[in-house]
Amino acid sequence: MTDDTNRTRVAAGTGASAGADPGARPGSATRAAAAARAGTATRAAAAAARVSPDRPHPVVPGSIGLLGGTFDPIHYGHLAIAEEVREALGLERVLFVPSGIPPHKPGRPISPAEDRVAMVRLAIADNPAFALSRVEVDRPGPSFAVETLELLVAETLAAGRRPDFTFILSSEAFVELPTWRDPDRLLELCRMAVVPRAGRGGPGPDWVTRRFPGREDRVIFLDGPNIALSGTALRRRVANGRSIRYLVPDAVIAYIGDHALYRSESWRNDRS
Repeated sequence: MTDDTNRTRVAAGTGASAGADPGARPGSATRAAAAARAGTATRAAAAAARVSPDRPHPVVPGSIGLLGGTFDPIHYGHLAIAEEVREALGLERVLFVPSGIPPHKPGRPISPAEDRVAMVRLAIADNPAFALSRVEVDRPGPSFAVETLELLVAETLAAGRRPDFTFILSSEAFVELPTWRDPDRLLELCRMAVVPRAGRGGPGPDWVTRRFPGREDRVIFLDGPNIALSGTALRRRVANGRSIRYLVPDAVIAYIGDHALYRSESWRNDRS
């Protein structure tokens, strides 16, 4: 899925070619999409609504949030977003999905997948509702969100469970949804929880109606958290010898130091 989640670009396949996937099987895709919609229909969600809860939503058994990104590095913005959406929507679990090859960032320096996976594992270790998925780093080729969701939905159905996935992304990433690979199918397979990008405006329910008419019930807008953290800025701080304490979990800071990440000149000049 993709980064800079906060930055927060969290989509596993932005900037990709839109349109039908020539390798898809319409019958199986339709069944998977129908099952996914049936699962999410069990929630009390308003159509393209804004959610600003005063108290946690009761946990919905089997519900899973997906937060994708390069996580280069994972930071407190990512973690706060995951916890906010989990609590607001009553998600039983949130899967962090490091992207393999982000298709929207060609030519940008990126840390090895195993380093990014290790940092995510360290960052989420103390939250039992958080889990790591290697679905994209273990799959060859670019990481497209729709392919990830199709795989996860198929695995859930094969296990005899009803799919109930919520894709978590920033308003900055969501506005690019029309450019993603097969966004209509993606909205069939999951709901989307859209969180704000601090200091920037973003699309709202009216935008959903204009761009994806009839899909309003698949999108939920949250009012927070508003945390202005950027992976680009964090990498540059490390490259310039500056502290990232209180911006990134201590275990991740230690890993970055132990493995000498973000020290080269290429990171110092990174503007991605």
